[in-house]
Amino acid sequence: MIRRNKTKEIRIGNRVIGGTNPILVQSMTNTYTGNIGKTMRQIRKLIRADCEIVRVAVPDIESCKAIALFKKKVHIPIIADIHFDYRLAVRAIEEGADKIRINPGNIGKKANIKKIVVKAKNAGIPLRIGVNAGSLEKELCRKYGGPVPDALVESTLRNVEIVESFGFHDIVISIKSSSVLDTIDATIKVARVMDYPIHLGITESGPIASGTIKSAAGISVLLHRGIGDTIRVSLTGDPVSEVVVGYGILQSLNLRVHGPDIISCPTCGRMEVDIAPIVKKVEQRTSNLCENIKIAIMGCIVNGPGEARIADIGIACGKGAAILFKKGKIVKKVSEKEMLKTFLDEIDTLVEKSPRKQRKDNKKSRK
Repeated sequence: MIRRNKTKEIRIGNRVIGGTNPILVQSMTNTYTGNIGKTMRQIRKLIRADCEIVRVAVPDIESCKAIALFKKKVHIPIIADIHFDYRLAVRAIEEGADKIRINPGNIGKKANIKKIVVKAKNAGIPLRIGVNAGSLEKELCRKYGGPVPDALVESTLRNVEIVESFGFHDIVISIKSSSVLDTIDATIKVARVMDYPIHLGITESGPIASGTIKSAAGISVLLHRGIGDTIRVSLTGDPVSEVVVGYGILQSLNLRVHGPDIISCPTCGRMEVDIAPIVKKVEQRTSNLCENIKIAIMGCIVNGPGEARIADIGIACGKGAAILFKKGKIVKKVSEKEMLKTFLDEIDTLVEKSPRKQRKDNKKSRK
């Protein structure tokens, strides 16, 4: 079991992070925020995918104004992402943002940071100090020869100290680089000396395939060390993919439950049944379940019976037939022609009997 670092609890809208609260999955819209209709549609798509916090870019006043409209129509916290102009942060707070993310590398003078802090304190909302290798303070890049981990750490500590100097402590921190190893190194160093909640992610990780790999590698290492209170998987493309991958990372480490865990063999020359279509159908049938059940779909006699036996429900396929297991016991032998329908029916029966039965399309909350 992973022992999480004990961090300070911080409220973001109607959610609380830090402490023993669940690690939340967030994403960011990739539309122009001032386009209210387009951005609202994307936020709703993210909500349907179970995104728990959404961040929007705020490059201008029109984007600030949009926040107030989003707040009237959605129930999840809205974070305003601010760069360069402190006045946009102030206006976003006035429009109802639940949290402000500032980038200390480009927000400007200390006096500007103070104006944001004072406004956030009066509004009772937190700030995220988001240090990013791509926009690190120039003097730190010169000092360290580039955005290396120690430079990221110094930037984080320095800017937290600035915010704290104004009597403000509702702080979330993030230290991100496109380098997995640099992100891990810097985040571990910061986590050793601070108890503020940490938002995890690998910035600019890339398209879905390579970005998923990099994000899973970096985020999982930190989560396994007990570090992290929210995560975002930064991928090029539809942000809904970020949410799907984020939950997958958390579930693989037993940190969150987000539907069935499907175990299926990678297939080899010993297979006598094509299990790929079966796996696809099972995945489709169970995609809207919140149920924490392990489903095994195995294609040969080497690991098939063993994996199927230790799953909540499993099927071990052989030549022209399959053995169906449920809770470690053999239930029946079925023909290849009947196996898919029988297996899907048995999954439905197992879920229907569960006291925790719940579907994603009608849930209101989840642990």
